[in-house]
Amino acid sequence: MNKIEPHFHQKLSFFEKAGYSAADAAANFVFMTMILFQTNFYTDTFGLTASAAAAILLWPRLWDAIFDPIMGVLADRTDTRWGKFRPWILWTAVPWAVVMVLAYTTPNGWSMGMLIAYAGITNTMLMTLYSMNNMPYSALGGVITADLDERARLASFRFIAVNIAQFIVGGFTLPLVAKFAVGHDRAHGWQMTMTVWAALCLILFLVTFFSTRERIKPINQTKSSPLQDFADLIKNGPWKVMALMTLVHFAILSFRGGALYNYYHHYADKAAMFDFVEKLGLTAPALTEGAAKPGGLLEWLGYIVHGTRDNLASSNVADVFNSIVNMVGTATTIIVILLSASLAHRFGKKAVAVAGFALSTINAFAFYLLKPADVSGMVALTILGSIVYAPTIPLVWAIFADVADYSEWKTGRRFTGMVFATIGFALKAGLALGSASFLWLMAGLFNYDTHLPAAPEAVAGYRALVGIAVGIMFAICTGLLIAYKLNKRVTIEMSDELAARRQKAAL
Repeated sequence: MNKIEPHFHQKLSFFEKAGYSAADAAANFVFMTMILFQTNFYTDTFGLTASAAAAILLWPRLWDAIFDPIMGVLADRTDTRWGKFRPWILWTAVPWAVVMVLAYTTPNGWSMGMLIAYAGITNTMLMTLYSMNNMPYSALGGVITADLDERARLASFRFIAVNIAQFIVGGFTLPLVAKFAVGHDRAHGWQMTMTVWAALCLILFLVTFFSTRERIKPINQTKSSPLQDFADLIKNGPWKVMALMTLVHFAILSFRGGALYNYYHHYADKAAMFDFVEKLGLTAPALTEGAAKPGGLLEWLGYIVHGTRDNLASSNVADVFNSIVNMVGTATTIIVILLSASLAHRFGKKAVAVAGFALSTINAFAFYLLKPADVSGMVALTILGSIVYAPTIPLVWAIFADVADYSEWKTGRRFTGMVFATIGFALKAGLALGSASFLWLMAGLFNYDTHLPAAPEAVAGYRALVGIAVGIMFAICTGLLIAYKLNKRVTIEMSDELAARRQKAAL
């Protein structure tokens, strides 16, 4: 028997909570680029067909999903002076940064077959490194402290940082790509933008490694096989519900990301978007040929729309409006997410999550009712959607830690890595199926041709998938969360009993 620290309910410093959150902020420079832009990067910049892009998005992520449980086994059996999970954040930091740039580099002069192979290999490498870094990182949150309230606060810090990263990615990626593309091409713009993001990721990973500490260790050091761990996990009812919910939940994110890009670029009325950004002071007269471009930060970032509302075919108005919507939604999420810990303490994580997903269902259906010129309605629904969805973001991840506690409560053994790895499997499979199914549905139901993205049938598809399809998936998640049985009363009972066991083992 291995004695552990008596401070099971360790109160975490602001420095450690903020430091822990840094690595997930870094991960989201890849994650949100993948959610918001990767589908269109492969079709519009890399030049792949819908079917080829769907394969590149599907198979590497499915491999990543398969690799997550393998990573969980490795992490649970890692034993270093730094702990089980922290070392992986350090070991993967540099390879992550290098492959991140390679995955968004478009080779010149290559045949289509070679381009497809390159995209498949680099995306697979990036997804594998994502798993090797983020799965141990997620498990780390379950062993920093056993205090339920501190876990909720830690998750809130984590997802505030995540949303800051998402704010930066959603708001500045497209303008930076356009900026770096000047004098080159859009492929160069993507490569340079991802180089900036990769350097930032490397710094943030190092911050997390040096600022956190693992405290919770298994009470019993009984050796078990991965097969036994998985067999015990299969008996965990809450895990089965959350694994399925995660599959659908993350399918929503990648599905909606690809659909919304096209919704704003091809369904929303460009003249209405121009009027909207004009009110924000983001328009200017058209530039005459050969004239020097004006200075200023917004001009440098590509946030100024030049021209008039009558000549917008080749303008950047959709990029600017899309980026503004992304930033408004993310800023709202950051503000509201601060309430998640207090809401969870009062009502329980399950109740808050059920309410958030149910209201998100209604919000998604409302998008279908908007007309192309209702750009103010698009912004308003984005804000309302962020308000109701934001509290669920950290709480769902805190629920995963409760699922790990449930396994220990029932079996007497803790295998946090396996829990988070299998949840990671569901997450990655959901992302893969979400992106691929968007392209499949567009091609199968709406005759989608990547060379004709503004065709009437395709535009109708963007509207239907953003509203109706996303709403149905949110409704499925709501039903699964209702079926999840670890409510506030059970989690408190479970936490108290586990604390007593740990206290006894430490004596």
